[in-house]
Amino acid sequence: MPGAQESLPYAVVVNAEEQYSVWQAARDLPAGWRGDGFTGTEEECLAYIEETWTDMRPASVRRWMRDHEQAGTD
Repeated sequence: MPGAQESLPYAVVVNAEEQYSVWQAARDLPAGWRGDGFTGTEEECLAYIEETWTDMRPASVRRWMRDHEQAGTD
C-alpha cells in the first residue's frame, strides 16, 4: 500500500554516545537507545534531528577533546 509507511508515527531516539536516529514509535526501542521525546512522521523526525544534532561527534570524543583542551595536553 503506497504511502502507508509515510503515515506511521516515528520517534526520535538517542544512544549513550548522543547519536540520533528515528525509530517506528510502535516498536520496542533497541538496546542502548532511549526516546528523545519528539514524535512525528519520519520526515518531521529527520528535520528535528537535523536542527537538534549539531555536533555529530560521539559524546566520548567530545568529552576527551574537552578534557584534553582543559588540561593543555595532547
